[in-house]
Amino acid sequence: MTIDNICKYLAEQEPGAFVRWLLSKEVTDIQILKTELSVEPIRADAIILLQIDDQILHLEFQTLPESKPAIPFRMLDYWVRLRRQYGTDIEQVVIFLKATTSEIVFTELFEAPNTRHRYRVIRLWEQDPDPLLANPALLPLACLARSESPNALLERVALQVARIEEPQQRQNLSASVTVLAGLRFDEALIDQLFGERYMQESVIYQRILRQGLEQGRQEGREEGRQEGELALIMRLLTRRLGAIQPAVQDRLQKLSISQLEELGEALLDFQENQDLITWLDSRGEQ
Repeated sequence: MTIDNICKYLAEQEPGAFVRWLLSKEVTDIQILKTELSVEPIRADAIILLQIDDQILHLEFQTLPESKPAIPFRMLDYWVRLRRQYGTDIEQVVIFLKATTSEIVFTELFEAPNTRHRYRVIRLWEQDPDPLLANPALLPLACLARSESPNALLERVALQVARIEEPQQRQNLSASVTVLAGLRFDEALIDQLFGERYMQESVIYQRILRQGLEQGRQEGREEGRQEGELALIMRLLTRRLGAIQPAVQDRLQKLSISQLEELGEALLDFQENQDLITWLDSRGEQ
């Protein structure tokens, strides 16, 4: 859930960077579409829809190849729903984040009797890191790109992040890099390069989550996970909406892990603080 949210955040904050990377096009008018698809509404965990000119760029980020239904069928299903809803050309790209030899990451086709549907697949660990390093918005993805010396690559990413002059942008990218780097790198190295200057909450989240998994069903597991999830949700809300009122923070602290995970999806559509309050009210959170 956390990694999905980070990827959606990156694509929605800087959609032009993803369009240039994946379509090699310069487009100024990009509309971020809602991710709920009819006919029977579904909301994908890691789906980003960018409308450009007369085309939709459908991005889906995947950490693990396994899913139900399987990814090839899901891409066909999404294509049909998008075509029905928007009636335009659709470019679909599945971006796999974590290196694996699973057959699914080498599959770009759904095939059944009388039906064939193709989509693009990007295995991030095979990608040249230089185009990603050249664009600040793509720096978090760069740490997962191809490299004979992954540690040196992460150091390059850290250097590029440190060169960003605008403090808020630098902090946001540091947070995103730290979360995604956890798919590939040891926590000690991440802490050494990025430290708690920018990423205290996210580092704590990763540590607490791992400790919770190791402890199994011990009593501290749910409390630790809730604390880590809340820390990350607060950071994402602050980036998107600005300062959160203390009374609203108190309401957020009462949310369960499942509610926080649900909020992590919903907040990507928030435009103002009232959207958050409305969401809390709709769930009876006083």
